[in-house]
Amino acid sequence: MNEVLETLKARRSVRLFKSDLPTDDELKAIVEAGLYAPSGRNMQEVITIVVKNKELRDEIAEVNRQIGGWKEGFDPFYQAPVIIIVLGNKERPTHVYDGSVALENMMLAATSLGLGSCWIHRAKEEFEMPRFKQLLKDLHIEGDWEGIGHLAIGYPAKDNNDVPKRKEGRVYTID
Repeated sequence: MNEVLETLKARRSVRLFKSDLPTDDELKAIVEAGLYAPSGRNMQEVITIVVKNKELRDEIAEVNRQIGGWKEGFDPFYQAPVIIIVLGNKERPTHVYDGSVALENMMLAATSLGLGSCWIHRAKEEFEMPRFKQLLKDLHIEGDWEGIGHLAIGYPAKDNNDVPKRKEGRVYTID
């Protein structure tokens, strides 16, 4: 079967990561895949923030945990050493779609490189907070940006080859 189709079928949400950081080349390749995602009218109005700094990573995880309402000590990023954040320009009507396909491209790239990923929500709520609006200012990012999602990225702590059965009755053909 085609290599791309095999990668599509192999992608899984990883929920336990090793502490080893992916290499800079691996992260660059993953982010580049996101940059090649389609966007409405090819406006390319999605930005990506790669968080390798453990202190900031842990702060984001704690805020995300609080938003999600989980018990203290739970890590909603499943110990992944890297968080990739995707934001979309709210001035574009397709910003949520654009950010979503960028996230998917990066998940597929991670899979193809032998890395694991998991799409984590609540970026929207985080980037409505003054602390994270300030982070954008500190990075000299101007404009009205909405958090679309995060990716937990790292090396899977265990094999995740179980393929859930696909639900039947979801495809219709009109001849």
